[in-house]
Amino acid sequence: MALLTDISVHHEKAPGCVQCQLSESLSFEFTFAYQPIIELSTRSIFGHEALVRGPNGESAFSVLSQVNDENRYQFDQACRVGAIKGAAQLGIMEYLSINFLPNAVYRPEACIQATFAAAREYHFPIPRIIFEVTEGEEVRDRAHLVNIFHEYRKFGFQTAIDDFGAGYAGLTLLSEYQPDIIKIDMELVRGIERSAAKRAIVKGVASICGELKIRVLAEGIETTAERDCLRDMGIDLMQGYLFCRPALMAIGVIDPESW
Repeated sequence: MALLTDISVHHEKAPGCVQCQLSESLSFEFTFAYQPIIELSTRSIFGHEALVRGPNGESAFSVLSQVNDENRYQFDQACRVGAIKGAAQLGIMEYLSINFLPNAVYRPEACIQATFAAAREYHFPIPRIIFEVTEGEEVRDRAHLVNIFHEYRKFGFQTAIDDFGAGYAGLTLLSEYQPDIIKIDMELVRGIERSAAKRAIVKGVASICGELKIRVLAEGIETTAERDCLRDMGIDLMQGYLFCRPALMAIGVIDPESW
């Protein structure tokens, strides 16, 4: 079922935030695939990440390549609403992880209104929503991102830093803001059991996060060797093709042999 993104997204007006008062429509359609996040120690599903896809399951790139400075705000808002609506229709009860575009957030307290409205309409608990910066998004203003995270936490949302160890997501950002979850970049996960350097880096990150009371999630796991290596480091939250591929507008079924 595709999300028709030519439906306008309306907000409560906020003085001084012109973009938040716009209700223009997008010229393209998209939907979502949901990929489970598992908690290995309890053999249970911790949450689901909403991943944007084309209306017929086309890649995220096919959708994101149509996003520009003119429609970024509308796209970001439609993503939030569509991810919540889809999760509610599927009966998802666990955490819902939603990627957001920090460059599309002008004033967090104003730009969050459509998210609140969708959560109310579809009866999805605010504390079960995790906001993470979308993969590949160029963070132009780290201080602005940190402010967004602080505001979202005050509103009751969980927060996550994605792709930790790549690009913007490094120790400097972590020193300024401590999220609920750190997602280890998949390049550090790939073949970790064969790389002493990767193991040392991930151990270091896990140790820091342990002191800061931050949960660590390893994404992009494809092999049992990667799973076992990360488990032995004390990492319990995992995500990747080993367990389940993203399911187009469906709840993915965990491979029973992957636990």
